[in-house]
Amino acid sequence: QVQLVESGGGLVQAGGSLRLSCAASGGIFSMSAMGWFRQAPGKEREFVAAITVSGGTTYYTDSVKGRFTISRDNAKNTVYLQMNSLKSEDTAVYYCARSRTLPFTDSRKYDYWGQGTQVTVSS
Repeated sequence: QVQLVESGGGLVQAGGSLRLSCAASGGIFSMSAMGWFRQAPGKEREFVAAITVSGGTTYYTDSVKGRFTISRDNAKNTVYLQMNSLKSEDTAVYYCARSRTLPFTDSRKYDYWGQGTQVTVSS
């Protein structure tokens, strides 16, 4: 059974940075594309970023391009989300998930999810 555990969330001022981590166990992490989603209060869960198996290709939602970077370390079974120049609208619970099939932007195409980590950006 695949388990995903996120960490690294917290409270940060606007313009600051955070690095989220997602540690995977119990599955073939190195053969799985991975994604990050977020959900703000009263809103639907939205796609943030995804990374292919090798890490050679990444995808981002428009609102985070140039500010967020997704990466992975297959030796550590971990995927990261480096978040810079944070804005108040980035406040949400962030989830990592394992992609089962395309498209990466569709949350229904992910089969395993972490419990989420809260990111709060104060203005």
